[in-house]
Amino acid sequence: MAEIPRIPAVGRRRRSAVTALLCNVVLLAGCTTSEPHESHSAATPPMRSVQPDGTDRPTHGLVPGEVTEIVSGLDMPWGLAFIPDGSAFVSERSSGRILHIREGEEPALVGRVPGVEVSAEGGLLGLAASPSFDEDHTIYAYVSSSPTNRVVALRVARDLRSLRQDRVVLDGIETADRHHGGRLRFGPDGNLWIGTGDAFSPGNAAADESLNGKILRIRPDGSVPPDNPSGTAVYSSGHRNVQGIAFGADGTAYASELGHRTWDELNVLRQGRDYGWPESEGVQGAHGERPIFVIHPDDASPSGIAVAGGAVWMGALGGQRLWRLPVDGPRAAGDPVAYFTERYGRIRTVEPAPDGSLWITTANTDGATWGGTDSRPGDDRILRVELVPAS
Repeated sequence: MAEIPRIPAVGRRRRSAVTALLCNVVLLAGCTTSEPHESHSAATPPMRSVQPDGTDRPTHGLVPGEVTEIVSGLDMPWGLAFIPDGSAFVSERSSGRILHIREGEEPALVGRVPGVEVSAEGGLLGLAASPSFDEDHTIYAYVSSSPTNRVVALRVARDLRSLRQDRVVLDGIETADRHHGGRLRFGPDGNLWIGTGDAFSPGNAAADESLNGKILRIRPDGSVPPDNPSGTAVYSSGHRNVQGIAFGADGTAYASELGHRTWDELNVLRQGRDYGWPESEGVQGAHGERPIFVIHPDDASPSGIAVAGGAVWMGALGGQRLWRLPVDGPRAAGDPVAYFTERYGRIRTVEPAPDGSLWITTANTDGATWGGTDSRPGDDRILRVELVPAS
């Protein structure tokens, strides 16, 4: 079996020294790297340029170019969903609000989702717009609540200035203080895919009767697709805490998964497969499907992902960076490369925009104790990252 690309599990002090040494080698060899450009308003000071972490730029595909700020001053943004007109909805974890975001305009309140209960990692989490949004004006939200977490369908007014809960499409996801999962994504099959966490109880991930520690797949009306492997909403099991789901142009399904202390993972999702947790973590242990990438939690703690330009783009919370993970369908196609290390802080969500750019959200106001960082003026924000051909 081919070796899985990984980042060595070294401490921060040692890693800094290794990075400095590698940068010196690059300089001695006469190599240069071009950094993404940024545009700023007059009120926004220029931000420091940061080199990739000792790794040469890819020689094919797309890389980050100009970065512009779409909106600032958000309170714990979590989910982000585009609608057909190119604008987007964003959820705020603590407030339970959904805002409408249109480039060049101030955010507009759409409404508050009922029943949201906030915990260390819980609240209003992922969003997904109906594939038929123009007709049904429906968005889906992952709600951390009690006695269980649930996924709800919300009907948005035609003017996008109010919403109401239309129905609960899935209930019975165990709740806890942490490990909610929470990412929603409509797949090319028209089904709603849901990432859940193990509710801080590792045994849930392997328990057939639990919806936790799973990838779930349901129809938009909440019914179970006939080709689900177990006859239930469960598509795959053995996951610790899935906060990212994305699909390649060929239909390959990817999921990012927060590990414990050894390896975070990027997995290719396959129907009915067990991904190993709690018996295995990353490449440690012999149980379950193997990930196609592993990265040490200090450098990742992954959340949202998107597929674009020959790579999976993965936001890192504790690692405070954006990872480029080259893929060729279900296979790794190169080494991971990190961008924007510690420049914007924690990155929660990464979404492909209709114009081919990426929109990313920061997560510096959520009070995180693991990989946390002090918020800075303007936090939290949505940034647009242009993707350009590698030079």
